[in-house]
Amino acid sequence: MMQKVPEGVMPDSYLADTLKTCTSKSWVAGFYPGTLLYLYEATKNKSFYNEALAKIVLMDNQQFNTGTHDLGFMMYCSYGTLYSISPEEKYKKILLNSAKSLSTRFNPKVGCIRSWGKSDDTTQFRVIIDNMMNLELLMWATKTTGDSSFYNIAVTHANTTMKNHFRPNYSSYHVVVYNPQTGGIIKKQTAQGASDESAWARGQSWGLYGYTMMYRYTKDKKYLDQAQHIADFILNNPHLPADKIPYWDYDAPGIPNTERDASAAAIMASALIELSGYSDNALSKKYLTTASTILHTLSSPEYKAAVGKNGGFLLMHSVANMNKNIEVNAPLSYADYYYVEAMLRYKNLLK
Repeated sequence: MMQKVPEGVMPDSYLADTLKTCTSKSWVAGFYPGTLLYLYEATKNKSFYNEALAKIVLMDNQQFNTGTHDLGFMMYCSYGTLYSISPEEKYKKILLNSAKSLSTRFNPKVGCIRSWGKSDDTTQFRVIIDNMMNLELLMWATKTTGDSSFYNIAVTHANTTMKNHFRPNYSSYHVVVYNPQTGGIIKKQTAQGASDESAWARGQSWGLYGYTMMYRYTKDKKYLDQAQHIADFILNNPHLPADKIPYWDYDAPGIPNTERDASAAAIMASALIELSGYSDNALSKKYLTTASTILHTLSSPEYKAAVGKNGGFLLMHSVANMNKNIEVNAPLSYADYYYVEAMLRYKNLLK
């Protein structure tokens, strides 16, 4: 892939034998340099590090982007990963600027960071479960600077989401639409799931990962409880296949004759490995066994592409957006990122 990616863009997917690329404005742009940095961490092969440095500068102009909720994905998965390897002041500055930009999308009346839409929209304030992932940038910023304003926004967002996004069985809605002026809920719906009341698979994984991460930073037991409840919903779901790679929605019509989502599985595996470290023996064993099954399945020829195939992406068979027929049964940059992250976490456990 390093040989194939054109100048000035990042890899996104591989469709009809063609590499699909994106600019730095895309929410997925940071995953390629992030994956390279993880591979460097795993192998100490300098060519990964050099390519990551050459590509990551494309992200620099996004640190002041206040028009997206995805700066956590874009900047923390790229520059955050780089800073953990090379803690240079210039990287820290980029990350802190990004955290400040993300903070501008917070509405104290709603108690959340706005996901989609412009900041001056007074009619609706949409929040998606994916946004739990962007809180890590804010938690990192407080840990690094001592400025609690980032922490307060992240915790408020996590608490509001915990209250309003989850059903009694701990499955999650994809989208909650608030009234930006009162904070009241207008409606709960889906954009990428099978229906408003269904459990969109990647959304469940985002929630699992997000609350596990929030527990890591806060040690607040309610986040640990929430993560374990979400894990229970996923792992005890009658529609979760034996190989633990979920269908694109746990309530998808046509199960078992419908698409799987390797990206949802990779995110889940990475989260479960971390969650196992915070859980008692029985749960810990259950989480690790599931993560191990996922990683073995994803590493089999059924999901892991042969070298030279798949446009250079590691994994096959992910689903970006089934409803819009976008990147269905395709490789995705974030599937690869969380797959490599999960393998690194697993490897570190074995140490």
